[in-house]
Amino acid sequence: MKIAMVYSSRTGNTEELIKCLYERFLPHFANIVLYEVDEFALSQLSEYDAIVIGTYTWGDGEIPPDMFFLYEAFEKQNVKHMITGVVGSGDRFYPHFCGAVDEFRDMLYVQTNLAVTLKIELSPQVSDMERCNQFVDFFIKRVKRNSLT
Repeated sequence: MKIAMVYSSRTGNTEELIKCLYERFLPHFANIVLYEVDEFALSQLSEYDAIVIGTYTWGDGEIPPDMFFLYEAFEKQNVKHMITGVVGSGDRFYPHFCGAVDEFRDMLYVQTNLAVTLKIELSPQVSDMERCNQFVDFFIKRVKRNSLT
């Protein structure tokens, strides 16, 4: 099982969230790699069995410019087999809270086997840790269920 976690973070909040999740995934998957989006080879996207995407939201709810190429790659490549999850941080001050997470979620639902999503207000707090654990549990269950078929 080849798994990637690909993220972009402007303020550090999404990076903190994705690294928190990565630590929770490590005991379960031997072959999981964490990438900043500019380090990830888009040409190899379809070679992965599962991917977790971490994104912040730009402007009034848009996908940030540095994540747009990843978004397009999912639309253009054969990734129907892939299990995906998407996480992000945002600020409820804006009208579309974590809009980029919603944009990725909608596209991944069509293009992949979307397992789970997670939105966090600003940076992860102690009160968010149970939701992080649930994200990891749902993702692992989907991976295991998919590997049995």
